[in-house]
Amino acid sequence: MNLMPRTLGTQLVAVTAAAVLLSNLAVAAWFEFGTERQNELALMDRVVDRAASTAMLLAAIPEKSRAAAAEKLTTGIWTFSIHSGPYTPAPMDADEIKLAARVHALLPSDKARYPVSVDKLNQPPQPQTRAAIRTPSRAIQFTVPVVGNTQVIATFYRPESSPWPTELFVAAMVAIVAASIAAAYVARRVTRPLSELASAASIAARGGPPPHLEESGPLDVREAARAFNAMTDEVSRTLESQRQLLSAVGHDLRTPITAMRISLEFVEDEELRDRLSHNLDELQELTEAVLSAARGTGGELKRNIDLSALIESICADLDDLGEPVSCRMEDEPAPLICRPNEIRRAVRNLVENAVAYGGKASIHLAKGDGSYEIMVDDEGPGIPVEDQHRVFEPFVRLESSRNEETGGTGLGLTLVKAIAEGHGGGVTLENRAEGGLRARLRLPREAAAA
Repeated sequence: MNLMPRTLGTQLVAVTAAAVLLSNLAVAAWFEFGTERQNELALMDRVVDRAASTAMLLAAIPEKSRAAAAEKLTTGIWTFSIHSGPYTPAPMDADEIKLAARVHALLPSDKARYPVSVDKLNQPPQPQTRAAIRTPSRAIQFTVPVVGNTQVIATFYRPESSPWPTELFVAAMVAIVAASIAAAYVARRVTRPLSELASAASIAARGGPPPHLEESGPLDVREAARAFNAMTDEVSRTLESQRQLLSAVGHDLRTPITAMRISLEFVEDEELRDRLSHNLDELQELTEAVLSAARGTGGELKRNIDLSALIESICADLDDLGEPVSCRMEDEPAPLICRPNEIRRAVRNLVENAVAYGGKASIHLAKGDGSYEIMVDDEGPGIPVEDQHRVFEPFVRLESSRNEETGGTGLGLTLVKAIAEGHGGGVTLENRAEGGLRARLRLPREAAAA
């Protein structure tokens, strides 16, 4: 599971907050460990000095009062006791030898001839004194010979390490919040123009007029917005020039075709006249199909319609013409904001293809999540999978697998695809398991509830 935030703004804030947190932790750890090392050195100096000075103090007290004096000197972290008898220093590690040498160096010359022993206790017993304020985890025991066979045993119980101060965490949290607010402000300046750019590009991809973007934000974002505005302006001018050119060409083509039809009436050979008339019909059909496909999603305005009623009217028109068409609609209306004449043309092209190549057409309207799906089924031979995308290209006709007597210009599915994509949808073909072909025309419902 990817835990990284999805949007650029939240990623920028998260990365900034993480960077500030890690930097604060690193600085805090650096100072804390440095301070801890300095504190450890100072603590050992005090411990060594306390062990040596207390031993010398007890050595100066009469023998019969030493035990009582040692008990009086005992505190919550120090215990002192007197031991009399032979004394043999225990083996010591390197750190213990260093501490013993430091204590030995502080003793006066008459006491310095006796060896000092140090023992680090990792699990010391609880000091038997009311002054004990906590259970120690470590202790250091010094055995210092003072007079003859008398030794002072001084045990230092290390207190638990203090936790990091609360002020450190508060300062870190304040730094994180401040940096996150600054990052959010910067992210908003960066991501808002990018979001507007993505929205405008989405509108353009659905066939709508893209809005003019405000050229604001950082330099790179301003350059992207400026380039997008220039691109959409150029595309709009190109499309408008194309529409004007096609309208002029269509008008100019219709005029000679009409003149040829009039001249055809003067041809006396009936067989020649029929052949020429058939050729003119094909030329007329091809001209209209090319103009319709080239216009694509032209200048028709969108309005709110009931898609179910539109499909039912197409079925009724074709049924009146004697075409084998059946419809299966749901009882509820299907509101859709679209260019209705284009949707009518697309659905009719699919239905006429199904009748022409599959013998009959069955239409079903389904409501999906956020879209409508118009399914047109036929009972024909279907289309090979490798050719199901190629048939949407202009002038492509699969005569080897379709009825050779159907004719057609090869532009019907091209026009359907242009209309579907102009409405933000799409069209696909698939072979049915029970035989025949199914065409799926998907139209988004994003503006259906107007």
